Amino acid sequence: MKLSRFLILIGVVGLIGATSFVYLGVFNIAADDHHSKPVFWLLQTVRERSIAMRARDIAVPPLDDPKMIAAGGADYNEMCTGCHLRPGISGSELAAAMYPQPPQLALTKRERPAETFWIIKHGIKMSGMPAWGATHDDSRMWAMVAFLQQLPRLTVAQYQILTARAAGDMSSDAHHRDSPHDETMPEGAAVPTMHRDTR
Repeated sequence: MKLSRFLILIGVVGLIGATSFVYLGVFNIAADDHHSKPVFWLLQTVRERSIAMRARDIAVPPLDDPKMIAAGGADYNEMCTGCHLRPGISGSELAAAMYPQPPQLALTKRERPAETFWIIKHGIKMSGMPAWGATHDDSRMWAMVAFLQQLPRLTVAQYQILTARAAGDMSSDAHHRDSPHDETMPEGAAVPTMHRDTR
């Protein structure tokens, strides 16, 4: 009987403490007030496990089609470079002001493309990462995944050619004729040998 009363007391005290913590504004949500290392580790672990569990059953299509990669490059160049940067750019004012810092996708990629797709489609709460599934269909998002699989291997020149060619493909014939780039990638600037990753 004493044990049950003690447990009830602990629960009531805990509830009062949690309510006070929330309504007194004890926790500082400012982006320039960084988490402690234990809290950061906990949040990072929760995020990574959540992504892994929800992406585990996603079937990955072939990601080595050059046209698909180029189309994804155009979207990445327009929508993502402010935060995730591009080859030859080491930082931006937007990325520097964000917490947590967005990954530089020209330097690294996720091992599993299914996880990349899930993140693009659903976004990540309280990180600034939007859910592009609200405005993009799956094929368009898979094109971005295909491009991101190649991005860390691209030079500045290769990146510029890929994204410019994709932009020309989606515009009018007149604009395409005015493009300074040829239909084929010049020697030495070809897309790296592509491989399939179905994980």
